[in-house]
Order: sequence, then structure tokens, then C-alpha cells
Amino acid sequence: MNEMMLIVLAYLLGSIPTSIWVSKAVFGIDIRQFGSGNAGATNTFRVLGSKWGAFVMTADISKGLIATSLYIFLPFYLDNELARTNFMIVLGMAAVIGHIFPIWADFRGGKGVATILGMALAIQPIVALICMLVFLVTLFSTRFVSLSSMLASVVFMVLILFIFNEKETSYRLFAIIVALMVVITHQKNIGRLINGKENKAPLFKKDRKQQD
Repeated sequence: MNEMMLIVLAYLLGSIPTSIWVSKAVFGIDIRQFGSGNAGATNTFRVLGSKWGAFVMTADISKGLIATSLYIFLPFYLDNELARTNFMIVLGMAAVIGHIFPIWADFRGGKGVATILGMALAIQPIVALICMLVFLVTLFSTRFVSLSSMLASVVFMVLILFIFNEKETSYRLFAIIVALMVVITHQKNIGRLINGKENKAPLFKKDRKQQD
């Protein structure tokens, strides 16, 4: 097994359309036809509720984590930290691209935030766990998944660039790209947040009753 095969495998793992399969198997709908029309965890929380939103988010995080860890099949990367980090970033981004443009779902996927988090868990678990905490605190405080995702991505960049001061150029660049990508892909959400029209995720039963 060589690098290219692993990159393709990472893309295929990222392409697993968790929210679409769940919405069709459990609810008999295509989640892309409801809510924001997005096939990610954010829209799953909004449309299917916290139980399935959490399931989809966990699965999407796992996709990024597993795909980024595929380097273990190549012994060369086990003892070469610099090369390993660079290759992990490539594998992780292949999974993220797969999530956004899934071959199993007509290339119409989600925004890749949860998969990026899984990627970060594989590369720098401490930073990723801090970002998860920021995400969860923001989510339970505001009920806005989009705001939670954007804030966590910005915190990720700040941690990598300034707090942990990572020296690896590719990782620093990756952190910047992640923050920009998450914010850019949430432009519509930003507009709705500013206008007070962004939908809140129904985390608890009382939240769902209020939306009904």
C-alpha cells in the first residue's frame, strides 16, 4: 500500500454520507431537502434533533480521525515526525474533501467541520479537545451550531499559531485555512445570526416543543 492509495482511501472514508444515510434509513427522508439543505451535523441537529445530530457528529469526527491515522500502514512515517505530520494533513484534507464532495452522495455533502475536528484529534489531540470544549460550551449556551463551529475553528487557529506556537509551517498554514474555510462556508449562517433568523438546535425535548 502506497501514499496515493491511502489518500484515495481517506477520501472514500470522508465520503461516507452519515447524515444522508441516517435520515433515509431512520426517517425515510433526504436531509438535504430540509432545513438548510446541508448534509452535515449542523443541519442534522436542526432537522433530526440532538440524538441523531450527536450520532452524525460523532461519526463524522471518527471519519476524520481514522482517515488521518492511515499513515500507520506506512512504516516510514512512524519514525519521521515532520513527514508524518505533513502526510497526516494530506490524509485529513482528503477526508474533509470527501465529506464536502462525497462520491457516495452525488458530491453534495456537508461543510466538513466535524471531520476537521477528527483530523485535529489525530494530529494534536490537546488542541482538538480544547476546541471541542469551546464548541460544546457555546452550543449549550446559545443553541447555535453554526456559531459554535466558527468559534471553535477560530480558537483552533489561535491555539496553533500563538498559544502552542507550533513550529511546523504546514500545520500553521492548515490552522489558518481551517478557520477561513469554516467562516467562509458559514456566510449564510453569519447573515442569519446578524439578522436574528438563525435556527437554534433542539438540544432538549423542551427546545423541540418550542419549535413545533
